[in-house]
Amino acid sequence: MNASLVPLYTAHLATLRKHADAALALGGFDHLLVAAGTPLGKFLDDQDYPFVANPHFRHWLPLADAPGSWIAYTPGAKPKLVFVQPRDYWHVVPEAPHGYWVEHFDIVTVRSAAEAVAQLPKGHSAVLAPACPAIDGVTANNPQAVLDYLHWHRSYKTPYELALMREASRIGARAHRAAEAAFRAGESEFGIHLAYLAAARQTDAELPYASIVGLNEHGAVLHYMHFDRTPPAGHRSFLIDAGASCAGYASDITRTYAAHGHAGFQALVESMDAAQQGFVARVRAGQGYPELHIHAHHVIAGVLREHGLIRMSAEGAVESGVTSAFFPHGLGHSIGLQVHDVAGFQQGEHGGSIPRPEGHPYLRMTRVLQPGMVVTIEPGLYFIDMLLAGLRDKPVAADIDWARVDAFRPYGGIRIEDDVACTDGAPENLTRDAFARPD
Repeated sequence: MNASLVPLYTAHLATLRKHADAALALGGFDHLLVAAGTPLGKFLDDQDYPFVANPHFRHWLPLADAPGSWIAYTPGAKPKLVFVQPRDYWHVVPEAPHGYWVEHFDIVTVRSAAEAVAQLPKGHSAVLAPACPAIDGVTANNPQAVLDYLHWHRSYKTPYELALMREASRIGARAHRAAEAAFRAGESEFGIHLAYLAAARQTDAELPYASIVGLNEHGAVLHYMHFDRTPPAGHRSFLIDAGASCAGYASDITRTYAAHGHAGFQALVESMDAAQQGFVARVRAGQGYPELHIHAHHVIAGVLREHGLIRMSAEGAVESGVTSAFFPHGLGHSIGLQVHDVAGFQQGEHGGSIPRPEGHPYLRMTRVLQPGMVVTIEPGLYFIDMLLAGLRDKPVAADIDWARVDAFRPYGGIRIEDDVACTDGAPENLTRDAFARPD
């Protein structure tokens, strides 16, 4: 894969330099300094939490393990990487930079964070960092005008970024297949998770987010992360929300399965899958994401009617809040260097915010889709006791078949999620394409 990335990376870096030039000019800065960051230490302990490099750092180069390192960029000059490779016999020292990207940087290797700071250019700098070491007076300023401009343009993925996201999807799809096989074999949630990690060949810390592995009623907990060690008495359903990483880029994939012999829930899953694919087909230039989210509520109301859960019209189910009890989260979000990527609400390259539609507080994106954006499409249908209890005391309760609802409660819920790229034409479904591959 590396050889095919060479021309893509060259063009990607040219795009980053152009955007950096414009962002620095907006703030009147001479230099852009981007810190990889340093690990966060555990309270009252001599151990650190797993290191996650600053996404602004990873945007420039595929170095996930470079704590203390810096990128220094001055318009018109070759970017500089100050790479920290400490003398340390307690830990594995970060590997020296190599690969398709190194020729594009002036690389200086140092032994400490203090030495790294000494290599940075002097002058009026925009310093992008989560937490800079307090050495020689270098502190993060994260200027808003610079961040707004860079975040806005980070919404549009380059061909290089899309190539890495396709690979992250391929790894994730392979691991999802292994997880489904473990479910079919009767494994516990913990056992399924171990099968996922083994197939992804990534540790928990290397995954882009903590996996959700829920059997049966646990699928009703939106962020279920408990991992029961013992299999349940019977496997009825399985919801897994888990991704993978490639050079700092994420995939975010959710699948829901019915156990063999549970035809009613299987039919509900199939209806939601068909609905989800309809939403994916609408990921096209000019489509407002909030409008797509509202459309999803109307379609899911139709699914509820089709399966005998409600007797009201789709419009009535949406306006009365019934669909929000069954589908309480947003349709999706932007994805890239971060699972919930930046600028989902941003109005333009100079900032501003586009509000969520009233009554939909958990929607994570309000932008109009344009070519280059990558978003998740993840509708859900859940049987959450807390939310259903709120419906039982309302007049709309008479139009809900509670016996039917109770029959589905032991299955938890359904979420189906794909990563989808908006193009000049038909959308590219990174997730479905990855599942279609033999590996």
